[in-house]
Amino acid sequence: MADKLLIIFARNPVQGKVKTRLAQGIGDEEALKIYHELLDFTIEESSKVSADKTLYYSDFLPEQNLNSDFELTLQSGEDLGERMKNAFSEGFKKGYGRIILIGSDSFEIDANDIQKAFFMLNDKDTVIGPATDGGYYLIGLKAPFEPIFTNKPWSTNVIFKRTYLELMLYNKTIALLEEKSDIDTMEDLEEHYKKNNNSLS
Repeated sequence: MADKLLIIFARNPVQGKVKTRLAQGIGDEEALKIYHELLDFTIEESSKVSADKTLYYSDFLPEQNLNSDFELTLQSGEDLGERMKNAFSEGFKKGYGRIILIGSDSFEIDANDIQKAFFMLNDKDTVIGPATDGGYYLIGLKAPFEPIFTNKPWSTNVIFKRTYLELMLYNKTIALLEEKSDIDTMEDLEEHYKKNNNSLS
């Protein structure tokens, strides 16, 4: 078993259940298409990372595992914080020394970012990749630390700040990655296409 574990949190790609804020602008069908692209991109980049990998689905396991490099399992918990806390706990119980968790909402995080985050955990207690919306796209730990996953206003623009301040309060050392954007709204998608010299069709 490797010392490093990469956890990917993903929603099951079901029309009407993913990217609901984005769907308000482009419809459920197109929002599902974008989410498939996001998930495929995340899996492709994660495949390049030298670490064990577990893909945590939100509701059910797919009938087929199309990538044998990934273990498939289900998220467990009442809210996002509890689900993340439980995923980290499972990883540490298995003996991993460095664990990183990412979502599947960004076209900007790549394999180099993830490898860099693992490297940062050699010297720091935690690593965070802040998102432009005030959340974070990556969180990494080398020991359990449950307070950052409890009593948080998830899906708000203060999550990164609250997490960072709590780590500081407990005297945890922190490494920061470059700020990157998620794709949650129509504005996010338009900004993504603008950066890539493309346009919405």
